[in-house]
Amino acid sequence: MASLLAFFHVSTQAELFWVVFGFLAQLLFTGRFLIQWLASEKARQSVVPVAFWYFSMLGGVMLLAYAVHRSDPVFILGQALGVFIYARNLWLIHREWLASNVRFTALTGKSQSAGWFLPALLLVVVITLLRWLVLAFNRTDLFVDETQYWLWGQNFELGYYSKPPMIAWIIGTVTGLVGSDTPVWVRMPGAALHGITALILGALANRLHGPRTALWVVAAYLTLPAVGFGSIMFTTDTVMAPFFAAALLFHRRLLDNGRIGDALLTGLMAGLACLSKYAGVYFLIGVAIAALWRRDMRLSWRNAAAMLGAAIVTLAPNLVWVVLNGSVTFSHTADNIGWVRKSSMFEGLNLIGALEFVAAQFAVVGPLLFAVLIATLARRRDGLVAFTLPVLVIVIVQAIMNEALANWAASAYLAGTIVAVAALETRPKLRQAAIGTNAALCIALGLITVLPIPGLDGQPLLRRFMGREAFSLQVIDEARREGALAVIAENRSILADLFYTGRDTGLHFYSVPPTGRSMNHYQMQYALPADTAGPVLWVTSGTVPPCAGEGRTLDTDGGAYARRIIKAYRTDAACVVTR
Repeated sequence: MASLLAFFHVSTQAELFWVVFGFLAQLLFTGRFLIQWLASEKARQSVVPVAFWYFSMLGGVMLLAYAVHRSDPVFILGQALGVFIYARNLWLIHREWLASNVRFTALTGKSQSAGWFLPALLLVVVITLLRWLVLAFNRTDLFVDETQYWLWGQNFELGYYSKPPMIAWIIGTVTGLVGSDTPVWVRMPGAALHGITALILGALANRLHGPRTALWVVAAYLTLPAVGFGSIMFTTDTVMAPFFAAALLFHRRLLDNGRIGDALLTGLMAGLACLSKYAGVYFLIGVAIAALWRRDMRLSWRNAAAMLGAAIVTLAPNLVWVVLNGSVTFSHTADNIGWVRKSSMFEGLNLIGALEFVAAQFAVVGPLLFAVLIATLARRRDGLVAFTLPVLVIVIVQAIMNEALANWAASAYLAGTIVAVAALETRPKLRQAAIGTNAALCIALGLITVLPIPGLDGQPLLRRFMGREAFSLQVIDEARREGALAVIAENRSILADLFYTGRDTGLHFYSVPPTGRSMNHYQMQYALPADTAGPVLWVTSGTVPPCAGEGRTLDTDGGAYARRIIKAYRTDAACVVTR
């Protein structure tokens, strides 16, 4: 590896990756002329095959990404204009294909099943590369969940405090392969996973409704605001999505052909979805509801048992880990649900919370597409409704009983995207308006991660995702100035970023020991040992005992900790342990 780095005049594996990426981009870009030449020789006249534009587009976008990485304005300007021209040519080519497919369907009553995948793949590749480009300029810090997932990924386990392990495995694998832990590499899998999900949903839509709908489904999914967010901030919903979508596809194949192989693949994908986020269980709930609702969606007992068995076997190692670790993940889930901890499940009903959750879905799915989906669910007998409506009902009930975050129904919109787009087949202008609106929202979201656009209060719109690294660096500097070898905090958000930002500082980071059961990963794994001695820096916004002495107020302006008073105390470790 050292000789390879020296040969290309780079010093890190991350830079080596970009060199290889640039060579591949140039190979694709130059290869278009070889394809055009061979096609012309075959036709005995000068022709421009469709593949020429595909290679131009793919190579052009990759070269644009490389140019941005190199900060070369001449290179950037040249490739940006070319990408627009290539995209326009491909749009004209495939608009004609879509029109011919409509004419073919009108004449024969059948739909041409081929032809959707290549334009869909191109759309996925281009949008994924553009989203990676936005990541290169993203000015937000890793959020508390992202830094926690990164920390988990430093040690592969079968489970972690609050989530199943898939997201940690992916982050650990990617950052390990490229040799870099920067936010770009932590977040980079998100856009790729959503691209894969879009193609899987396209394959399912093609099987159910034909290639025209398949291509629109790919475009609709890629432009969902939730997908735009999940391509910039790495979440467990993003990791779950391709496995959940694959389970839907294999389930459809199983219904069509009854093969036990598809039953096993369905169960495997469902199990992997649950290993990504426990909301993957909604797939199995949907299978059961679909079987009760429609006779043509019922599985044989053999196939149902094979599917369920494969799912359980896939998830079993994680469940064993949870049990062996005091069922902490189940306890955390119960804390999030909330009402299961109450003396009465009907105590403190939250009707306003349910309305807020429903309103938030217009931002998650997009205003027009969500309105179409809701209108469609009430009257359509599409089998995919069983994987959409029950999830929404369950989460709305949860919102009434306690609360529900906006993303808790994310799995509903995998099948829901197909349902909504299929319903718009006879309303092309509304379909274009819905997808266009969502695309504009995704572009706006990307822009506010790059530009510090202020809100009405003068603070950046994404201030929750900013100022975390600066605050951690301030704490680290304070610890060094005070001669402390360890930093103690009780706030999960502060600890999460300290572990990430301070990963190469040689300092130790600990949580204040819990007084009861552990309430987060840091209390469970990194509580301050009782035998720790010597000076430590205690960072807290709470009340401290007299032994902590006088604290120094830290600067919290302009970011996630704005308007909060957080102090740093140089004290002895025993003061924290015996507080």
